[in-house]
Amino acid sequence: MKDHGLATYERQRAETGELLGDRLDLYQIHSVTPDSPALTDKELHARLAEAAAGGLTVGFSTSGPAQADAIRAALEVTVEGEPLFRTVQSTYNALETSAGPALAEAHDAGLTVIVKEGMANGRLAAPHAPDMLRSVAEETGLGCDAVALAMILRQPWAGVVLSGAATLDQLASNLHAAVVDLDMDQLTRLATLVEDPQAYWERRGQLPWH
Repeated sequence: MKDHGLATYERQRAETGELLGDRLDLYQIHSVTPDSPALTDKELHARLAEAAAGGLTVGFSTSGPAQADAIRAALEVTVEGEPLFRTVQSTYNALETSAGPALAEAHDAGLTVIVKEGMANGRLAAPHAPDMLRSVAEETGLGCDAVALAMILRQPWAGVVLSGAATLDQLASNLHAAVVDLDMDQLTRLATLVEDPQAYWERRGQLPWH
């Protein structure tokens, strides 16, 4: 159960401290949405600011069709005039690009942008990849996964792109993304894969998880 209240933060922060000791560098609030208390709870903000003053980097992740709204609202959160959040982790991939402009704004504001679900939870990996992605991948001589991740790496605001690889073979294939050279024609064709955010997230909610 997702709970962004102060009491839950204090409990979970203590549990994390017991597990990780002084090895915790980054603390991100999970799946912030525009209506999340994490964006309005001043007491929570004060406690997070205390943690930040102690050397912890504080950030948040987003989920759902209103990611851009959540990101922009988070950029307005300050404590004593200073921005609270220093990282943002959001879903961005060839099928779901709606958070892109807001992520660019976050980058310009000094936040580190972390991209998750670059493979759209497996929908962009062979054998499930759309025909257009497969076609471009064949032209590059590399895998669909490498091409999908290469699209994200081209974004100037993308600081960290998570792979999500579960096997060594997947990781080796993902790493080829760094050498994929997509031309404008290929990028234009891949841009046709973008889905309506609402439809994308409805489909995501129907995917099997394991």
